Amino acid sequence: MNIIVIVDFITIIIYKGVLLMYEEYIKENKILEKTDKERDMELMKSVIKTKIDLENDNKNFEFADGDLVDYYIYRIKANQAKLDYLLKKVKKKGIMLDMVNEKDIRLYIQDEVS
Repeated sequence: MNIIVIVDFITIIIYKGVLLMYEEYIKENKILEKTDKERDMELMKSVIKTKIDLENDNKNFEFADGDLVDYYIYRIKANQAKLDYLLKKVKKKGIMLDMVNEKDIRLYIQDEVS
């Protein structure tokens, strides 16, 4: 009995009792179909999620031991570079992100994760 299941972008095939997984790549058509407002919202969500990741990495760095110190230094640098890049895009687009909107988007992101 062969079973084929498609879960998101990974095809799982069970063939003669052996689990085989194939990663499938799709075109990024969904990005092109979004409106400017939706793209701006995605950009703001990315900025806030990166800020949250950076805050968490800084907190975890304070309690890191041994090799984890290097790991969190890497994560902090990477998230800071990502945040700098995203903020340049936000500034170039002229998007305003105030504290009230940021709070609302943070709550929205938390609801998505939950």
